[in-house]
Amino acid sequence: MSSIEQVETIDESTVSRRIGLVAGAGRYPLVVAEALLKQGHEVYCVGVKDHADPKLNTLCTDYIEYGMSRLGAGIRYFQRNHICRATMAGKIQKVSLFKPLCWLNLFPDWRGFCTFYPHFISRTKDRCDDTLLRSVVEAYAKDGISFVPATFFVPEILVKLGQICGRRLTGSQRQDIEFGWHMAKELGRIDVGQCVVVKGRAVLALEAIEGTDLCIRRAGDLCPSGGFTVIKVAKPQQDMRFDVPAIGTQTIQVMAEAGGAVLAVEADKTILIDKDEVMRLANQHRIAVVAVEDAQQGRFRKAA
Repeated sequence: MSSIEQVETIDESTVSRRIGLVAGAGRYPLVVAEALLKQGHEVYCVGVKDHADPKLNTLCTDYIEYGMSRLGAGIRYFQRNHICRATMAGKIQKVSLFKPLCWLNLFPDWRGFCTFYPHFISRTKDRCDDTLLRSVVEAYAKDGISFVPATFFVPEILVKLGQICGRRLTGSQRQDIEFGWHMAKELGRIDVGQCVVVKGRAVLALEAIEGTDLCIRRAGDLCPSGGFTVIKVAKPQQDMRFDVPAIGTQTIQVMAEAGGAVLAVEADKTILIDKDEVMRLANQHRIAVVAVEDAQQGRFRKAA
């Protein structure tokens, strides 16, 4: 599909049905788009170049693709299509921002340049995930486009408290969850990462810019015997509009290859993509998946 180049005259009811979607990598944007369409919305999608799934082109009402630094182009696309409400879903590979001459490769437009100038040129602002994504949301807001959490449209995708699949946790595994939980929360508080890998109350790996999958693989390299626990949580200051922790079949496959035994996530604040397939894979590889409430003052709350 091609973008709509001419400004059209439409009534308020049509405008209210139109939702903008900024799509990064992974299955999540597809799930959100499908849900929006089933609810009767028209989905106008800006796919992030080299990230978004090509299937969005045929799934969405209209689709266009831009580099991640071309914010002005994305804003103008939404304005042409009378979009005043948008959501974002999917991963952004932040490591690409640190490649040599990344700005030449990303080709920022003027709005992108102005938005990211404090982060990459003057360096008056940091490059943490929340800081960068909030700058993007604020840039859209200046032109009347407000972002809402994708989970507002698909609340059922958030994990509920309890054991999702796999064997009942051992006492040692529960101790590892409690031990790693507070570290993961602290990583999130300082906006470094959201995942910690633990075995025997020893930290094997902490997530940073590389992402959860590579964090798990590094733990597997350091602990060839396997049997470790992966803890993935929301940030204490989690903005549900972006960077919400998510797990899916890829997470389980990586854990299986690395030797992980338990995946603990935060209930009601973690996105679970393709639940049935996740459960099938986890059971096949004997991986326990459990959703836990935020442990308060060092106390692990049983997810039964």
